[in-house]
Amino acid sequence: MRLLAALATLLLVIGFATGASAHAALVAVEPASGSRLATAPKAVELRFNEAVAPGAIRLIDGAGRARDDARVSASGETISVAMPPDLPQGTVVVSYRVISQDGHPVAGSVIFSIGMPTGTQPPANVDGGLNVLIWLARVGLYLGLFVGVGGVFFARWVARSMTGMTVPRIALVIGLPSAVASLGALGLDLLGLPLAALARASPWKVAFATSTGPALLVAIAAMLLALIALRSAWYARALAVIAFVGVGLSLAMTGHAATAPPEMLTRPAIFLHGLGVALWIGALVPLAVLVSKQAAAALPVVNRFSRIAAPAVGLLALTGLGLAIVQLEKLSALVETRYGLILAIKLALVTLLLALAALNRFRLTPGLARDEKAAAALRRSILLECAIALAIFAAVAGWRFTPPPRTIVPETPLAIHIHTDKAMFQVLVSPGKAGIDDFVLQLMTGDATPLTAKEVTLTLSLPERGIEPMERAAEIGPDGYWHVRKVELPFAGRWHVRVDALVTDFETIALEDELDVAQP
Repeated sequence: MRLLAALATLLLVIGFATGASAHAALVAVEPASGSRLATAPKAVELRFNEAVAPGAIRLIDGAGRARDDARVSASGETISVAMPPDLPQGTVVVSYRVISQDGHPVAGSVIFSIGMPTGTQPPANVDGGLNVLIWLARVGLYLGLFVGVGGVFFARWVARSMTGMTVPRIALVIGLPSAVASLGALGLDLLGLPLAALARASPWKVAFATSTGPALLVAIAAMLLALIALRSAWYARALAVIAFVGVGLSLAMTGHAATAPPEMLTRPAIFLHGLGVALWIGALVPLAVLVSKQAAAALPVVNRFSRIAAPAVGLLALTGLGLAIVQLEKLSALVETRYGLILAIKLALVTLLLALAALNRFRLTPGLARDEKAAAALRRSILLECAIALAIFAAVAGWRFTPPPRTIVPETPLAIHIHTDKAMFQVLVSPGKAGIDDFVLQLMTGDATPLTAKEVTLTLSLPERGIEPMERAAEIGPDGYWHVRKVELPFAGRWHVRVDALVTDFETIALEDELDVAQP
């Protein structure tokens, strides 16, 4: 009996000793998992709660390449992975499988980003030179339409003098090739071709088949008519009017704003808005020249323009406000979208422009006849208006690269449903693409009633890329669902998803499934 008792005691001691030897656990990482770094670190250090031996250490760089040039070293509880010097920007994954003191393997993954995360970077095949050409051509087109055609109309119908036509003539000369370049650049952009492909016929055919093609033809015709109207001929004033109307028509024929519903309101609004801009901006340079050359003689012209400009500015404000409401749909889009930020910049510049116009109208113009200093101040103010107008052209040309908020359709979250007799877990992933994703976990019992849990853990792995499990703790939200926000999924593929719900101190429900993550 004593021998049996001693044997039993020995077995108990061995049993307790074995149970106390837990698997190794990762306690610290440098750099921290999920961090974003400006430059690549020299090494990634993994520190565990006990000494470990390195097993399989796998490094995947921001370009998605598995690297075999990472040097691994171990010292007690720390595993150090020296990074290659040529790591590209993007999300880096360090998957580890180490051996703990009890002989069991411990696996996991650490991720961090150098620069922007991989899934949020712009496509590598974007032609920066093409984007510059598109932007420059758009600015040049605005110069031709508003400064060129608008200036000729002002000279023929408001000033009744051809003084100061040098800049409008130059603007028209710039605008004509800019319109042609806009058409070719559009074709390249639609077909995804490089700049060298401008010599082919295909981009021009594709671009002309869109609504932009006829609109640019109208713009070209308007600028050509304005050039002819610079001549002293009996038909010059008629051509100036036709060219002026062509500015509004060309803008109303194409673009996000013109095609926004209801088109029976947005197209006329664009037409009138374009005419208002051409009238206002086109008058600035000729007015500055008139004031500098013959201040007293310029007073009737300035007064005449002021009377016309007041309703034109009101029309600009009314149509601009209506178009902004249609395009934004909600006020928050003014700061939450690139389109809204460009609009905010434009509004700030237009406000400054209006302040200068008010200064000219109510303070500087009345003193034009009796004070030479007022003439100089008025000229400087008008030239400042010209500079602000050019800045507005440069800003709104950026709308070519960003859609208005009304056209942005919210992406449908990726959803999987994991069901057993004991529990049902609904997992929503937004946007469900490689990059930064948010997870929403809805926990239910087998009969679809809400399941109360004390803790919930989300574990993700991508076996096909050698990415070991990554654990993230979920937080209960005010909606009663569990949330895991800003999870970096660096690669598309079939991710393994496991959800562990601690329902009591002694029971954990674990369900798992596969999640197909698409390319961004």
